[in-house]
Amino acid sequence: MPEQVTQISRAMLARLPFYYRTLAARARTGNAKISSAQLATSLGMDSAQVRRDLSSIGEFGRPGIGYNVPELLEALEQILGIRNRTEAVLVGVGRLGTALFRYPGFEAYGLRIVGLFDSDPEKIGAKLDGTLIRSVSEIPHVVRRLCIQMGIITAPPASAQEIADMLVGAGVIAVWNFAPVSLTVPPGVMVRDEDLAAGLSYLSRHLADAGARDEAQEE
Repeated sequence: MPEQVTQISRAMLARLPFYYRTLAARARTGNAKISSAQLATSLGMDSAQVRRDLSSIGEFGRPGIGYNVPELLEALEQILGIRNRTEAVLVGVGRLGTALFRYPGFEAYGLRIVGLFDSDPEKIGAKLDGTLIRSVSEIPHVVRRLCIQMGIITAPPASAQEIADMLVGAGVIAVWNFAPVSLTVPPGVMVRDEDLAAGLSYLSRHLADAGARDEAQEE
């Protein structure tokens, strides 16, 4: 198997799961080959970008032949850690937290949420699909006992930094943050922010611009 790089940019890392999803779908249909053009079209990307990304992780493509789908899938699984089961805890069992906990697609990427925490006395002690919801005060104990390295924050912004501090202090080195606030973490800890409001604003702006263009064309 081609030797893979150990360092890749964050931008490229963000694209790799989309390659993986497309290739996995291709493999399920029994197709063992795919070209950079086909992959780019499926993802709405430039084929040159696809070739640059994939060439940086190994020599997979062959001119006139394309990429070997099973081989490329195996490489992406190793790079993305999909073969390795990742256990995480989730803090903030509101509507978003509940939806994330129940999302079945995480299993395909090796992620399993094994702990739930909240500060609401009415939720603490209850169970969500059989998993006990614990008090946030138990985060350090549970994270250390289970050797958890990933935390998911879906709590209100006012408490997000305190929660991040507790998670990191207990040994978490990867934080998936859904709270609309920037977190401060030590070197060596990665934070992935998912700002839903920012995403909505981006789409709303696009709709407004499209409406303005339509009005200008009608004048």
